Amino acid sequence: MDTVDLNLLAALDVLLAEGSVTTAARRLGLSVSAASRTLARLRSATGDPLLVQAGRSLVRTPHAEQLAGRVHALTQEVRALLTPATDLMDPALLERTFTIRANEGFVTLFAARLVASIIDAAPNVRLRFAPKSDKEAAPLRDGRIDLEIGTAGASAPEIRSQLILRDCFIGAARLGHPLLAEPMSPQRYAACRHVVTSRRGASKGPVDDALHELGLQRRIVVIVPSFLDAMNIARCSDLIALVPRSCIRDGGVAARGLDGFDLPVATPELAISVMWHPRLDADPAHRWLRKTLVATCRSAA
Repeated sequence: MDTVDLNLLAALDVLLAEGSVTTAARRLGLSVSAASRTLARLRSATGDPLLVQAGRSLVRTPHAEQLAGRVHALTQEVRALLTPATDLMDPALLERTFTIRANEGFVTLFAARLVASIIDAAPNVRLRFAPKSDKEAAPLRDGRIDLEIGTAGASAPEIRSQLILRDCFIGAARLGHPLLAEPMSPQRYAACRHVVTSRRGASKGPVDDALHELGLQRRIVVIVPSFLDAMNIARCSDLIALVPRSCIRDGGVAARGLDGFDLPVATPELAISVMWHPRLDADPAHRWLRKTLVATCRSAA
């Protein structure tokens, strides 16, 4: 391969198709003399004249006739291999399994809508939701995970992300809770007993930092791994849960029996993003999945 110039393949395809050095030169963007030199190189490479004079025109040799179809097919295949993937992918013809890593709350709030959007456009696509036990980037790098949903973090510097929606923390209490009977204040909020969510078992967060600035401290009596667990406990007790606003705004089964309320202290906004490895940036099917996921979640939020 060190002595083969693959540019000659495209030139041979055009020369055999046109049967004219002048016309081929125009298509190839070459001068007539440069096209003639290319034909000479092709003759040397193949050991055949390829095109010979017949009156005022050129005709193919028998060997050139045999090569013409193969050369054109090879040229088209090479062009396809070296042309950037486009978005002209038909989802209806797509057969693929996508794995999405997300927490239980996202699956509860958005999975049904996402599945409906996906299977309506791509009936042969299968979605697999994987539990989100950590933010380790290895599954994204090695292809075990196609997409991850969550707050964008520094799991790996090369990971790409796109904002899906912005959210914020609110309080959640059972319907008729005494806390909701009077205007909210940091003192009344802190005086309640609380259930908090943490996959790692942490009991402190931004709300506690804000309360600490006021000389206040929550009484945390339960730590659970998911917001849905916290909501279930708050629904059946006098404990106060801290959850994203989207968990209550959804109005679904998870939010029934609960009232959401604005926190009496300021907390940082939540930026929920979709993340993926850059090797999938240009993959048409993956780009379609990302676009569909973002559009579906934003319309539901």
